[in-house]
Amino acid sequence: MADFKEKLAALKKEHPKAVHHCFAYRIGMDGNVFRVSDDGEPSGSAGRPMLGQIDSLGLTNVLVVVVRYFGGTLLGVPGLINAYKTATLEALQLAGKIEKPVLHFYRLQFDYTILNEVMRVVKQYDCFLRKQDMQLFCLQEIGIPAAVLTEALGKIKELRGMEWEKI
Repeated sequence: MADFKEKLAALKKEHPKAVHHCFAYRIGMDGNVFRVSDDGEPSGSAGRPMLGQIDSLGLTNVLVVVVRYFGGTLLGVPGLINAYKTATLEALQLAGKIEKPVLHFYRLQFDYTILNEVMRVVKQYDCFLRKQDMQLFCLQEIGIPAAVLTEALGKIKELRGMEWEKI
């Protein structure tokens, strides 16, 4: 939230003569955290249509801010809705989409002699290696993609001398 407030403040500073800084965001794994602001526009004419575009593309962990200067033409509520929807959709299409897998993190402890077997599993299931300490006894913290969690954990459990725990 602090990051969002900083970005919005920076936009307001960058565009001090703009009349409106309307926004919409949706964050979190389940997408239940969201907020919209019409920033002085008629109620429901900016933030909600912007959030609708985010939702129509199935996005989460995204923020859109539309900075609008008054140009002397009164758009009316339907015109505002269309303008904010269009601006949001175009911005999201230009920005592109980055898909990141949902990861479940585990701490693995094992003897150095099975390092190759462990690394084979880590690579086979595209696990994210967050931390490792390689001594006579090794410690790794890995993120296992949710889509392959059951299979990857099955392989890890099969390794002799492996200790693991969810973190």
